Parts: sequence; structure tokens; C-alpha cells
Amino acid sequence: MAAVMLSSGRKLLQTRFPRPPVRSGSARPSGFFAPSEGAMLPAGSFRDRLAFITGGGTGLGRAMTMVLSQLGARCVIASRKLDVLQETAGEISSQTGNQVHALQCDVRDPQAVARCVDQMVALSGLPDVIINNAAGNFICPTERLTPNGWRSVTDIVLNGTAFVTLELGKRLIQAQKGASFLAITTIYAESGSGFVVPSAAAKAGVEALYKSLAAEWGRYGHRFNIIQPGPIRTKGAFSRLDPTGTFEKSMIDRIPTGRLGKPAELANLAAYLSSDFASWMSGAVIRFDGGEYVSMAGEFNELRKVTPDQWKMLEAMIKGTKGS
Repeated sequence: MAAVMLSSGRKLLQTRFPRPPVRSGSARPSGFFAPSEGAMLPAGSFRDRLAFITGGGTGLGRAMTMVLSQLGARCVIASRKLDVLQETAGEISSQTGNQVHALQCDVRDPQAVARCVDQMVALSGLPDVIINNAAGNFICPTERLTPNGWRSVTDIVLNGTAFVTLELGKRLIQAQKGASFLAITTIYAESGSGFVVPSAAAKAGVEALYKSLAAEWGRYGHRFNIIQPGPIRTKGAFSRLDPTGTFEKSMIDRIPTGRLGKPAELANLAAYLSSDFASWMSGAVIRFDGGEYVSMAGEFNELRKVTPDQWKMLEAMIKGTKGS
């Protein structure tokens, strides 16, 4: 049997059928949405361009550096772990034939950011592309969150992005040089999320910063855009957000395209937004999540778990309903 209830203004469907193992008894959709991971833009799209990527040694930062370097950019990658950066820089440069410099930088420290920019200017000049990708996050019930835990995330994500953006922006303005700024945030910067409250608050602040500067600094030749990724498997992120692997299946179950994203897919989008092909894009927030956000937001989206046989019974019950 099934019951349709109205309660406290919310429409709730309660099914008493066994839950099917897959959506509506149909094949999973990931076969329709296979990733394409090769460089999307034409070769040489970033020739004679310099890109500065924070958190460029691992994960999404590494993937973005690889694609930009493949497309002709000289790259400078920065983070706290110089040995990791140097290894990544060497590997990417050997594959692409383009320079990748590694500079140590703690984005939480504005003086360290200024020193890093000084080094970059001495090596290569001011950048044409700035990608604020450095991040920190971990899952924690908010009632267990300490001040240090709060600071560890917000200092990297919000303050770090602000320090890098302000340091480079001011120098670029003085030099009368235009640039593309890109920030990597998350889909819950828009909605908020329990258990990652410092990250949600900090990423929302980054989005406000970038949208504000898109309005104010366009007159200096600066563009500001944002990518909100959904779940993309990287070692660093998943080790802190899903350390047991328990939640990966539930993530995939709520993603309409039926799979996690790939770093190279995000890297292609980042390259496009940072390129001349997107020169009229500024202040844009691009949700990149396989449909996860809208899947979670729709009140009736759980109905996709209802089988065709269950729908027949529900339709018969609905047709038999009389009155309002």
C-alpha cells in the first residue's frame, strides 16, 4: 500500500514498497555521461600567458596547472609544501615543455603572499591568470568545533583568497595590466551545509568578494568568475570529508549523471573561464556538479526511486481520490 499525506504545508510521499536498488528499475545513467578528459581549447590558447595557481601541487590545482601548461601557459604554483610543488612542477613541465615554477607560500600570511608575488615578478612578471584554489576543510559537528578549527579553514579559504587577490590586484592596477581571476568554491557556498560550517561560511565570503570585485575592478581590465564544484574525488579532499568511504555511494546516488566529477573536467572549465574565449564573462558563478544541487533541492525528487509498478498503483490511488 501507499499513502499520500499533506502535513504542515509539506507534501510527503510515504511508500511502503521495498526500495529498488537502482532508479526506477532502469540502468544507471553514467554511461550517458562519460567524462572527456582531454584539453578542450585549441593548442596555444595560453601562449605567452602566465598563470598563478594556489594549491597547485595536488588535486584540482594540479589538474588545472596541467591543462593550462598543455595549452601553452607558463605557470607558477604556490602552497606551503615546497617539495610537493617542486615534484609537480617538474612532472608537468617535462610533459608539456612549458615552464612551471614552484614557490612556497602560506596564503594565510599577507607578508608571505607579498614575498611570493615578489619572487614571481622577478621570475616571470605579473600574471595574466590568477586561480585561487587553495583550501582547507574537514567534517565536524559544529558543537564540537573549536576556535582553532574555525580559523584553520577560514584563514586559508577566505583570508587567503583575499590576501592573494588584493596583493596581485593592486599591483596589476598599478601596472595597468588586465587579468582573469578565478575562484574555486563549492555548491554549498550557496545553500550552506551542516558539518562543514567554516567552509560554507568562508566559501560564501569568497563568492561575495569576487562578485563585488567583478563590479568594481572591471574598469581596470579584471574579470572575476567562480566555479562551484560538486563532489570530485581527490585524495586530499576525500581523506578529510569521507575518510571511511561511507558516503561516496550516497553522493553518487543523488547525482543525476550517476558519477563523481573528474579533475580534468573541472580543469577544462577553468581554462575556458580564464581564456580570451570567455572575455565577456565576469561575475559568473558556474555550478559544476552533475546536477547534484538541483537533485537535492527539489522536494519531490526522491520519487525517482519509485518503480514503474509502484507508479501504476499510485496513479490508480490518485485517480480514485475524490474531493479537494
